[in-house]
Amino acid sequence: MRAAVYYETGGPGVFRYEEVDDPGVPDDGVLIDVEAISIEGGDTLSRAGGQLRTVPHVVGYQCAGTVIGVGPGAGELAVGDRVVTVGMDGSHAERRAASRSFCWPIPEELPTDVAACIPVAFGTAHDCLFEFGRLRAGETVLVQAGASGVGIAAVQMAHRAGARVLATASSDTKLERLRGLGLDEGINYARSDLISEVRRLTAGRGVDLVLESVGGAGLNAAVACLAYRGRCVSIGDAGRDGATSLDVGMLRPGNATLTGYYLGAELATGDRAHAMVADIITQVAAGNLTVVVDRRFPLAEAADAHAYIEDRRAFGRVLLVP
Repeated sequence: MRAAVYYETGGPGVFRYEEVDDPGVPDDGVLIDVEAISIEGGDTLSRAGGQLRTVPHVVGYQCAGTVIGVGPGAGELAVGDRVVTVGMDGSHAERRAASRSFCWPIPEELPTDVAACIPVAFGTAHDCLFEFGRLRAGETVLVQAGASGVGIAAVQMAHRAGARVLATASSDTKLERLRGLGLDEGINYARSDLISEVRRLTAGRGVDLVLESVGGAGLNAAVACLAYRGRCVSIGDAGRDGATSLDVGMLRPGNATLTGYYLGAELATGDRAHAMVADIITQVAAGNLTVVVDRRFPLAEAADAHAYIEDRRAFGRVLLVP
């Protein structure tokens, strides 16, 4: 099979489009012909400085396609089924092996490329808002990186839950597009101070919940935006600024809470998260939630696709197509 691989981490230019061995059919899952690859934020971070489990390395969390091989533990999945899959790596290729615990059937009415965008972004958003963030109707939530896959999902879900939704983005154009998905107030972080704007928009109170995906100094700013008993859920390092120290003493005066979240851990430790993602897929198929696809690139142009994301030009998901 052909795959976008690299031999060392670095900028998008490390990608090579080469022939590599097909993965085997896992005992507990399936092998698929990949039809659409959703580039996740973690994919770009892994390529920039993550671990190489193999050399050459095939990066990538999420993709969708058609089952061409099943292991004895694949359950009800069968050859010919369309599925969306998640894994630690391996999505940037023409074929991908995945465990049954990390596969979801695609409803007949849902396009494969749309399904390819759902589990990581929408599952993360849902868990951060409700399972870990305990969001309730009438509360105010701040969604960092609102134009990202997780951000677009979270804006919609929080709005549907009856929350007041604030979000950040790098341009007014992106914020205006988010208004059509449920955004109440937008903050252009390229020209406004986040903490000052949040305090202004909440009459000095702060927000009840922050979905914090920027990391670095952005984490400190997110905590400073919290109202009394506010909750901050940290989900990533999209700002690519590296680690920073957080004084946990910042949490005590307002009895605030900081939680880290990783969807993969939830999927690996029980059936709850898998069922949650399955329900979201059904909701997208029914038209209750919207997946936004920004651009599609051929798999051979993975370097250009990663660069496009890192230049912060995307609104929603960027796909690779084998």
